[in-house]
Amino acid sequence: MPSIDGAAVRKLVIACDAGMASSVLMSSQLRKHLSPQVVVSHSPVDALPADADVVLTHGKLAERARLAAGDRPVVAYDLLIGDPAVDGLVQAIREGQPIEA
Repeated sequence: MPSIDGAAVRKLVIACDAGMASSVLMSSQLRKHLSPQVVVSHSPVDALPADADVVLTHGKLAERARLAAGDRPVVAYDLLIGDPAVDGLVQAIREGQPIEA
């Protein structure tokens, strides 16, 4: 299972399918919580950037994201707002806790 120390995260990518609307909204929300220490961007799930440290995606896309992410952790969420997985990811990055997914 891929993992990374939260303190080492410098780039978080929100992976989406075709529309990108949800990933843009999620990116905007997370920038408020993680900038300037972490660059937050969005990308199609099948074209993840090589410099992503962690990938965040909807649960329905998690398996595709894991295939594309290789040895990088993929965190899956179900709710666009208030999802515990997203809250846990933010906390792990802020507090330097392990991120496993």
